[in-house]
Formats: sequence, C-alpha cells, structure tokens
Amino acid sequence: MSRLVAGLMWLLHWLPFRLMALLGSALGGLLYHLAGSRRRIGETNLRLCFPQMSEVERTRLLKAHFVAVSRMLLEYAYCWFASRERLKRMMRIEGLEHLHALEGQPVILVMPHFTGLDMAGLRVSLEVPVVSIYSKQKDAGLDAYVEQKRLRFDTGIVLSRQAGIRPALKALKQGYRFYYLPDQDFGARDSVFAPFFGVPAATITGLSRLAKASGAKALPCYPRREADGYTLVIEPPLADYPSEDVEADAARMNTVIEAQVLKQPEQYFWLHKRFKTRPPGEPDLY
Repeated sequence: MSRLVAGLMWLLHWLPFRLMALLGSALGGLLYHLAGSRRRIGETNLRLCFPQMSEVERTRLLKAHFVAVSRMLLEYAYCWFASRERLKRMMRIEGLEHLHALEGQPVILVMPHFTGLDMAGLRVSLEVPVVSIYSKQKDAGLDAYVEQKRLRFDTGIVLSRQAGIRPALKALKQGYRFYYLPDQDFGARDSVFAPFFGVPAATITGLSRLAKASGAKALPCYPRREADGYTLVIEPPLADYPSEDVEADAARMNTVIEAQVLKQPEQYFWLHKRFKTRPPGEPDLY
C-alpha cells in the first residue's frame, strides 16, 4: 500500500459526505468510459436480469452504478480513518432491534454485494462482535493494510476465504455475528443452480449449511445509500430457515436478494460475472 494512496485517503476522509459524493459522480462518469471490460460485464448482467428494460434504461442504470461504485471506492477513506462517532452518524441502522432480540443466539447477517457493504460491516461491528470472510488481495502489502484497517476498532475478526468455513463456524459458536456475503459466483463446487432474476446462477449453499450446523438465525440486511449517508437495513430473521432442501434454500435466498436489489438497483454490484458458471451444455454468457 503506497504512502501516497494512504495519504490521499487520509485527506479525503475530512471531506463532507455530500462533497465526496460529487467527486464520486465525476469519477464514475470517467470510469464508465474507461473501464470497457467491466462495462461490458455490467451490460450483460443487466440485459439478462432486466430484459423488460429498454437499452436506454439499462444504460442509464449502468452509468448510475458506476457512480455508486466510484463513491464506494472514495468512501473507503471514511472506513479507514473516520472516528467511531462519525461512522455512527454516517451509517444509521434500521432494524437493530431484530439483531438485539437474538442476543445469546448464533446469528448470520446475510449481506449481498451492495456498494457500502464494507462501511456497513464496520458499522455493525460497533454494535456487536463480528466475524467476516474476505478474499486475499494479490498485493500482499495492500492485503495487510486493508486487514489492519478493518480491525482498527478491535470489534471483530476477519478470516481468509482460503481458510475454509470451519474457523468462521467456530467464531459463530463463540458469540460472533457472522457477516456473510453469499451472492457471487465461486464456481460449481458447493453450489447449486438457483434462479436469480430468472437466470440460473451458481449459488453457494453455505448459508443453509451454516445455519443448520450452528442453529443460527439468518437476518437479511443491506446498506441503502442516501443523500447524507447510509442506512443499514436489518430485516427480520428468515422464518423456517433452513429447510431440508438446500436447493430450495438457495432459491429462497436469491429471491430475498432480488427484492433488495429492486429497491436500489444502481447500488448492487453488477460488474461481477454473476453468471460465469453455466449449467452443463449452456454457452458462456460473457
């Protein structure tokens, strides 16, 4: 992690939220034109998920998404350097009572890939101890720096995805709330094909298996970006979950995520190859 980048982020964290948003808008417009390969992935995802939209509508949505992603990147300055008090003002929590009602019980916070998810994870860790899993960065220096910043309040633990799920399950049983991101394509292993906006998507079955192994309640949540900050929305726990059918559980999880996406489609992460893994015999979509 270069000192120049760290210094720039330290300077940025002093900016008011609305001014940071303006910078993100400018950067997003630039990245939309420069990031051709990512733009094409986004175009494919939106065409698959929203065939009822016109091309003009999908283009408008994708441009808004690039703005949301750019704002997220700049807002890491707040994650890394803002005080506890400022983070609490910047990220309000709606539905915290659902989490507190389960005190003493294992809980999985189900967080899809929305822009703002990192700030939301940091914010909820100021309320309860949190364990989360992350993918290691290729740059070892960057990886170490980001991990240090995620742990700067000493309110949780982070585990490498390469370590597997057992350490997270152990932490869950020890009282940590598991901040779980289950909605990306990690290949066919430990996945089933479940519909996501009507398209078969390789969907990991970890949520169902973890909830069954630990007896945890699954609370869907998502961060909602607003003009003056975010609101972390924590929904009531899923009733009668998990079932005895992991495929049905995966489909149900995707349905919950779809409902969240439709409330704020520009804030969902469309630049990931969500449909990269295909059912046998189906062609590549990207």
